[in-house]
Amino acid sequence: MERRVCLIVLDSFGVGALPDAANYGDEGANTLKSIGAGVENFSLPHLNRLGLLKILPGYCGEDKEKVIGSYGKAREKSAGKDTTVGHWEIAGYVKEEPFPVFPEGFPAEVIERFEKATGKKVIGNIPASGTEIIRTLGKEQTETGSLIVYTSADSVFQIAANEEVIPVEELYRFCRIAREQLTGKYGVARVIARPFVSTEEGYVRTKNRHDFSMIPPKETMLNRISASGREVAAVGKIYDIFAGSGITRHVYTGCNEEGVEKTLQMMQEVNEGLIFTNLVDFDMIYGHRRDIEGYAKALRDFDARIPEIMDAMMEEDLLIITADHGCDPGYKGTDHTREYIPIMMYSKSMEKENNIGEKESFTWISEVVENWLGIKRIGGN
Repeated sequence: MERRVCLIVLDSFGVGALPDAANYGDEGANTLKSIGAGVENFSLPHLNRLGLLKILPGYCGEDKEKVIGSYGKAREKSAGKDTTVGHWEIAGYVKEEPFPVFPEGFPAEVIERFEKATGKKVIGNIPASGTEIIRTLGKEQTETGSLIVYTSADSVFQIAANEEVIPVEELYRFCRIAREQLTGKYGVARVIARPFVSTEEGYVRTKNRHDFSMIPPKETMLNRISASGREVAAVGKIYDIFAGSGITRHVYTGCNEEGVEKTLQMMQEVNEGLIFTNLVDFDMIYGHRRDIEGYAKALRDFDARIPEIMDAMMEEDLLIITADHGCDPGYKGTDHTREYIPIMMYSKSMEKENNIGEKESFTWISEVVENWLGIKRIGGN
C-alpha cells in the first residue's frame, strides 16, 4: 500500500521552556503563551482540532470542537537551539556536542583567510540583528563593495551584501568559499547569504536568502526513505538544512503562503514517501523581530489553510505539524529560545483524539515517519 507523510515544521513555534532552558538564558520562555497572552481573542481553531489546545491550554482559543488528532510535545536532546540541530533531531540524528558559536565575532585568522579567498574586505564581524546591521553598515557596503559578516547566538556565519553591488550568484559563491573554509573548531552549522537592496526608506533584505549547511555526519530518515525507493520532497529551506542529503526533489519558497502552496503541489505529485516542509516566516520575520502581532497573524493564516491540506490527503496519509525550537516574541533579546516543540498528527484512517504525552527527544518523530512508511531501521543514531 502506498503511503505518504506530510511533515510541516512551523519554524520556531515553541510551547514552553525546556527544563534546561536556564542553561541557555531562556528560563520562562514560551512562544505560544506570549502570542496568546499578547493578542486579544487569539484562536487557532483548526490546530486546536488537531490538539494544540490540549498541549498548552488557555492561549489559543476555547475548546469548542472535538479533537480528531494525536497530540503531545517533545524535548530537544541535542545541544543547542538552532534550526539545524532541531531539524536533524527531527530526522533522527542527535548532535550531542554543540556547534561552535562566536559571541565576540570570528577570529582574525578566519576573516583574513576569507578576505584573501574572496578578494573582498570584511566589515562588521560582530553578533547582530540582520535588519540592524544593514541599517548601520548597508551604506558602507554599497559604496565600497565590501562584505558584511556577522553572527548571532546561533552557530552561523552570515554574509550580507547589496544585490545591486554584488549579484546574488556571486554572493552565493562567496558563501560556498566560507562553507569550505569553516571546518573543525570553526565548523559553524550554517553559512547564510543575506542579500539586500536599497529603497527610499533604507536597506531591505530580499527573499534571496540561502543557507549553506553541513551535511549531517550520520544518516537520517531522509537517507533511509530515499534509499528505499520512495520520494523525499523538500519544501522551503529543508534542502539547505540537510545540504541535499537524502532528498530526491526540492523547491525553494519565498514566504509561508508559497510554502503551503508548494506543499499542496507536492501532495499532487508525490505518490509515496515524505513531503518535508519548513515555514520560515514565523522565525525569520516575526520571532527574531519580536513581533507578537505579526506572529499571531501568520499563525492564523496558516491555521486557515489546514482544511486544504487535510482535503488533499489520501486515506493512508499522515500529517505531522511540529516545530524545531522556540523564538519567543515576548522574550528578551532577539535569539531563539530553548523550548518544547508541539507534535500534532492526523490521518483520515485514525480520526480520533489521542494524547501521546511528552517525548524525550525530537527523534520520536522520525520513528513515527519511518514506521508509517514501512522503513526498516537497522541500529540507530
